[in-house]
Amino acid sequence: MSDTPNPLRPLAFLRRERAFLVGIVSAGLFFTFGGSWLGDLTNTPWSVFMFAWLFAVMLGASFAVVRHADSLAVRLGEPYGTLVLTLAVISIEVVMISAVMLTGAENPTLARDTMFAVLMIVLNGMLGLTLLLGGLKHHEQEYNLRGASAYLGVIIPLAAMGIVMPRFTASTPDSSASPLFAVFLITMSVGLYGIFLALQSVRHSQYFRQPVREDGEDDDDDGHGELEIFGGGYHGVMLVLTMLPIVLLSKNMAKVVDHGSEVLGTPTALSGFLVAILVLSPEAMAAVKAALANQLQRTVNIALGSALATISLTVPAVLLIGLATGKTVELGLEDVELILLVVTLAVSMVNFGSGRTNTMQGAVHLLLFFAYVVLIFD
Repeated sequence: MSDTPNPLRPLAFLRRERAFLVGIVSAGLFFTFGGSWLGDLTNTPWSVFMFAWLFAVMLGASFAVVRHADSLAVRLGEPYGTLVLTLAVISIEVVMISAVMLTGAENPTLARDTMFAVLMIVLNGMLGLTLLLGGLKHHEQEYNLRGASAYLGVIIPLAAMGIVMPRFTASTPDSSASPLFAVFLITMSVGLYGIFLALQSVRHSQYFRQPVREDGEDDDDDGHGELEIFGGGYHGVMLVLTMLPIVLLSKNMAKVVDHGSEVLGTPTALSGFLVAILVLSPEAMAAVKAALANQLQRTVNIALGSALATISLTVPAVLLIGLATGKTVELGLEDVELILLVVTLAVSMVNFGSGRTNTMQGAVHLLLFFAYVVLIFD
């Protein structure tokens, strides 16, 4: 790591923050010409080009957001650094879902599909890959059992109330929540997540730190690589600014994705999966790096923290949009999805019940992830 005294030197700044600059320029171009560019997407090569451009720019900006969050993690230490990363990534997810809901065609299950995709990606894909790679390199890895238990203890009831219960309530004819139950879900989700944040950041922050090795030594590699670390203010400001082009381009991406789904006749769940992949790719890389560096607690904080924040923040956001705009928001899972969620949570409870992990646990989670991908198309 290097500590450069002046992060605003012009040439160094342009090179280091090129993802932000490209994002701002792209947002300006789409603000000026987006109406004509996206007005007619029937030309397949043109629509593919638009999707590739938007996807690449937003993905690059997402990686830059994670880089600044990682720098803050070094400055703040755990669990605060990972908390910043999680909230930044989930904020991008909430913004993208909101943009699609407000500008795209009527798709009452988009938010549910995206939240479910995030849960399957982080609880099965991300955790499975990190546990497998970490186990192959380090055989067994340790994490703080109390921290993992705290995450799962909040994820399970929030998932049950937010994306399972609406399927079985009789107050609406579909899987949406009635206005009364929607207000309850909003209040319950935000309130319980606020209590958890207080526990994580103040009262029991030691639950979310990497346990000391039996030999009493720390690993030299902290999993952050060769970051350029500047002041916390610089990284905090740039994290917010780098999220700006993602927010500005979300509406344009929503139009392209919506058009592609109509033309190709793809399953509705695929749109949610693409949004989740776009948002979570940088975070997945951070989790893998931490596992390879034998810092499994950071991986656990990223994966389980993302799952918890997704339910706690996305459910209230989409319900508020639904109440304000009159749009139908279906949150209840279908039968196959419900079974997959229950199996995933049960496996997570078993695998995070001993304080140690190995490759077998990673393989099981990856199996569930591949099953989810196959079932999108079946």
